[in-house]
Amino acid sequence: MTTMAGSDDDPPDEFGLIAELFAPLAAGYPGALGLTDDAAFIAASPGFDTVATMDTMVAGVHFLPDDPPDLIARKLVRVNLSDLAAKGAEPAFLMLAAAFPHGTSRSWLRGFAAGLRQDLDHYGVVLIGGDTVATPGPLCLTLTALGRVVAGKGLLRSGAQPGHQIWVSGSLGDAALGLRAIGGALPALDPCHGAALAERYRLPHPRTGLGPRLLGLASAGMDISDGLVQDLGHICRASRVTAEIDATLMPLSAAAAAAVSADQSLLALVLTGGDDYELLFTAPPEAAAAILAAAEAVQVPVARIGHVADADGEAAPVTVRGAGGQVLAMEYGGWRHFCPPVQGG
Repeated sequence: MTTMAGSDDDPPDEFGLIAELFAPLAAGYPGALGLTDDAAFIAASPGFDTVATMDTMVAGVHFLPDDPPDLIARKLVRVNLSDLAAKGAEPAFLMLAAAFPHGTSRSWLRGFAAGLRQDLDHYGVVLIGGDTVATPGPLCLTLTALGRVVAGKGLLRSGAQPGHQIWVSGSLGDAALGLRAIGGALPALDPCHGAALAERYRLPHPRTGLGPRLLGLASAGMDISDGLVQDLGHICRASRVTAEIDATLMPLSAAAAAAVSADQSLLALVLTGGDDYELLFTAPPEAAAAILAAAEAVQVPVARIGHVADADGEAAPVTVRGAGGQVLAMEYGGWRHFCPPVQGG
């Protein structure tokens, strides 16, 4: 394979790019064949299911076009690992399909590869293949993540039952508020709080340690990518139940709490804004102590925010109640592609 030659501003050669920047990321796994072939070979583990997920990120939709290349790469890795964590799976392998705009410089690509390397090392996963092309359109990145979970034990959306409690990990609303802060739409917010929120938008924290510990405790699960209300609705529809959440129980970071305190209307953004990449799961009440212990073991906070109820053909899948128990109307449940954007993200 060729190597990349020329200045950092010269257009890269496809095969040189792979050889210099991406093949070293596959060096830890022989089945990747050094990224010199058209496929990779994965040794199956007896007693385990392989869990596969794929996410695409597009400049101007999932990240800002001028975001640093290393953070774009790390966000791409993390949003996929969040999906695996929500299934209770341990991550193992990644495959990258990248459509880089014409004129992308070598220095930008090296920064992107450095970000990949940082998170591959951090999460103990290996890049085993993919595809790279040039495009006249915006930067488009697709990652496939493969993990494993004990056979038949992976968390699905379809296991929630009436009487079960609804839990979330971490804090909600930071990323959606962070996008507002980056755009200058929260001028009254303390700059330190604004910077903290922006960091959460650019760099989520997948709960890869907590997810596998929820196996045998949680009854249903997914991660929150498109907004709490919308994603909880997915669980409700798959499980044929309804859900009620208490907006006063939303776990907020100090920065998000400050933003909402200054403008109560931002609570709706916390509930629907998306890009949280926190775990959303249901569990029977008797599992509460074990869930708290599991969360403590990996130092990830969790919070109970509501309960699952029987299906009601006339009711919305998810009801949100405020401080006085009144129902809060949600104009939008969350982000939807192919619909007019209402909140960004």
